[in-house]
Amino acid sequence: MKKILILLLFTLVWQNVDAQVPTRWRATVQTDGGDLPFGLEIKPTKNKNKFDVFVLNASERFKTDEATLSGDSLIIPIAIFDAEIVAKKNAQTLVGFYRKNKGRTSFAQSPFQATLGYPFRFRTNKMSILGNTSGKWSVNFINAETQKASFAVGTFQQKGTVVTGSFLTTTGDYRYMDGNIVGDSLFLSTFDGSHAFLLKAKVEGDKISGKFYGGIKGFRMFEATRDENASLPDLGKITHLKEGYERFDFSFLNEKGEKISLSDDAYKGKVVVVQILGSWCPNCMDETNYLVPFYKKNKARGFEVIGLAYEKSTEPTFFKQKMDLLRKRFGIDYQLLNAGTNSSESASKSLPSLNQVIGFPTTIVLDKKGEIRLTHAGFSGPGTGKYYTDWVHEFESKIDELIKE
Repeated sequence: MKKILILLLFTLVWQNVDAQVPTRWRATVQTDGGDLPFGLEIKPTKNKNKFDVFVLNASERFKTDEATLSGDSLIIPIAIFDAEIVAKKNAQTLVGFYRKNKGRTSFAQSPFQATLGYPFRFRTNKMSILGNTSGKWSVNFINAETQKASFAVGTFQQKGTVVTGSFLTTTGDYRYMDGNIVGDSLFLSTFDGSHAFLLKAKVEGDKISGKFYGGIKGFRMFEATRDENASLPDLGKITHLKEGYERFDFSFLNEKGEKISLSDDAYKGKVVVVQILGSWCPNCMDETNYLVPFYKKNKARGFEVIGLAYEKSTEPTFFKQKMDLLRKRFGIDYQLLNAGTNSSESASKSLPSLNQVIGFPTTIVLDKKGEIRLTHAGFSGPGTGKYYTDWVHEFESKIDELIKE
């Protein structure tokens, strides 16, 4: 009888799927710090055994590639980040693994499971709220072995037991952190196929301390102090034209093998944004998601964008595959060039006229004369709230000013 009831329930759940009713699931990926939770929304398409899947973190609904039901397994690819989730479906559960390629031939894998329904992120057990995390924080992520600290600015919003926010660094933000305060304990997580972050910490007045897990195996100690004046170094001064160089220029090949140079006629007399990016980089994808519609809106005004892509390999076929994924996902119609491999050292070496490239993305704005007028290291995406809207305002104002010159 029990088996019959389970079978009936299983049938009802996936009949809802067949009837194109979206379902929400509480999913977890196992890390060294325990289960990392996030939300999933699974919605059937008009094609049999095909599904639209969204990863849920705070206000974001991150769409994966189209999922496929193959036999009793649901395959959820996240091709842009070389990742996938494969899980066997049961009545109200999905059980399987999350796998992410670390290079061309190696990958990391971790157990995955999901339960139908998404009533909570972290279980709060109706405990009293003994901490307030809203506001800005000076943060140090500390390597447990070397004791080397990396500075960040934390920005959180707390409503009841729900806490959302992000961490800002000189190379980008941690996107949409989402979680709960349970008594005096703070739990935050985010997952998008590339980022897999889990924070477990204790709140004591204006101090927060605990452990931060990045990826399946990464681990750092975490210390934060409330500081409404917390700020990063000037992100516009980190990258600049190197002394002894008069101009910023480069030449690289696009997906078709065509040589494209910043000095080409297509860019003369125009305001140009050079976007240093990688398809593997979530912050780069946030910036691309903003730049594409802005470019389309302003192209006719004498505005151009060139993407310098640094991928896991410069092999032409591999590069084209990655750029095809980018173009399909974001609708990119500006040049994407094969500039090097995915490290700040490679980017710095390939652009000798710049003093340094410390991370991805890095954005360089040139005026109609080809002179650098603005640079920006990293990108504060929409998960950072006011930091993002302030950047958009400043960027658009600068571009408008340069176009009118």
